[in-house]
Amino acid sequence: MKKTSLYIVTLVFLCVTACTDKFDEINTDPTRSSESTWDPNFFLPNAQMTYINLGYDGILYQATGMQVLASTFTYYGNGDKYVNTQNSTSYQGSLFSRAYSIGTVLTEMINLTKGKEQYANLYNIGRIMQAMNMQRATDVYGDIPYSEAFKVKEGIANPKYDTQQSIYTSILTELEQATAALDPAKPKPTGDLYYGGDIAKWKKLGYSLMLRAAMRLTKVDPATAKTWAEKAAAGGVFASNEDNAKVLTDPANASSGIYNVYQVADDFRELRWSKTFIDALKSTNDPRLSAIAEVPQAGLAANQNQTLVGDNTPAIQMGLPNGYDLSGGARDIRTSAGYPGATGTGNDVAPLGKYSRMRISVYLKRNGTLETFTYAQTELLLAEAKVRGWNVPGTAAEHYANGVTAAITSLAQLDATAAITPAVAAAFAAANPLTTTSTEASLKDINTQYWLATGTYGDYVETWINWRRSGYPALTPVNYPGNVTNATIPRRMIYLSTEVITNKASYTEAIGRLTGGDLLTSRVWWDK
Repeated sequence: MKKTSLYIVTLVFLCVTACTDKFDEINTDPTRSSESTWDPNFFLPNAQMTYINLGYDGILYQATGMQVLASTFTYYGNGDKYVNTQNSTSYQGSLFSRAYSIGTVLTEMINLTKGKEQYANLYNIGRIMQAMNMQRATDVYGDIPYSEAFKVKEGIANPKYDTQQSIYTSILTELEQATAALDPAKPKPTGDLYYGGDIAKWKKLGYSLMLRAAMRLTKVDPATAKTWAEKAAAGGVFASNEDNAKVLTDPANASSGIYNVYQVADDFRELRWSKTFIDALKSTNDPRLSAIAEVPQAGLAANQNQTLVGDNTPAIQMGLPNGYDLSGGARDIRTSAGYPGATGTGNDVAPLGKYSRMRISVYLKRNGTLETFTYAQTELLLAEAKVRGWNVPGTAAEHYANGVTAAITSLAQLDATAAITPAVAAAFAAANPLTTTSTEASLKDINTQYWLATGTYGDYVETWINWRRSGYPALTPVNYPGNVTNATIPRRMIYLSTEVITNKASYTEAIGRLTGGDLLTSRVWWDK
């Protein structure tokens, strides 16, 4: 044993002294990637899918809180009734976790591409994606870690929370610089789920995101909002539905976003379009009504059957009021005024059977299209900028009509069964022009259409954020027993619960800047 040990020690000594140049090579796992061998393009689709694939993260609070959807199911009490139900804390902080998960991936991509000419476009796309990612996070929570985020390798494990105002300043600058630096003559990224590497479309997305970021500031800093909105419009924003940033999910895998939620038996049975939303569509004979809604066939078995399509005749569509349950008490939907009755007989009774649900063909599919940001939204934001008297091309009425038409026709991107012809959409827009009797009347029209557009796309977080900014449509809050918001619609989400343990000092400083503290009812900087 001693001789063997001496031999090994001597061999190692000789190797280290005479073969130092080979030591690292010998001790490197040939099956693992390194910075020199890893293709940073692999990071992009991961970030893109995770950004839009929200599932429950965007539906439990935002979809029902915005009265786009409604449910009597206890699980949806979070947004439908503003009560804390199962996993409330987890879902309040889920978008926080998601933002930093995406941000970590994008930071790695940015670091691996910085200064490398062959990845110049991917580098700037990463910056645009990060700006979009962090904007949503700050819009949801307010002050968040930003300037010191993603710097664990530099020894910063407890990043400070930057003010939302400073974050917006940085985000707008990042969008301006990164978008301007995109170059169609340089190599395209691979694996791009949005545009297949089309740099011209990425430029439009960058400027469109700049416009959206600018419009967030209309209440708190209209002068800055005006400056950046005009820059965005001059740079070149989306020009048609072909510019929509969207992801087509893989039918071979579990579906994404709203679709994977809707495939869960309880959610499929319980989720319905809200009365507020359906009534808004019916009030103008909106052609989207038959494209997105259907009434299930009679009986509980039919309501639960995910392959049995319903009736999408516009006249019979009926939305479920928010704020009700099926518990047998005073808030039971079956005892409410206007309850239409159940469907089915005997043991095959569906209490919600006459209320409209999301059409199976459009929303219950594994190869669904998830809209990230659209031409329709951009046109509606331009319409608002013009109403405010800012220097953007066109008229408010033109942008409004374009936005309404695009929101209607782009439903075909979700599924062919939701297709509405351009002629029908244009006729609807012409029959329902922008109200110009006052600025407020115009803002109401524009932002109500934004609510309808994002609601039908399933981008409920954006629906909620823009409602908080604009105040439209004027929603009547639910006053359900035991609610935690004093019968007001939540204005922000509560920080990830583990922050008080893992980043206590920074978290404590941040909540000290929130009026009322870390609550659903507190307001972020731009939400005045």
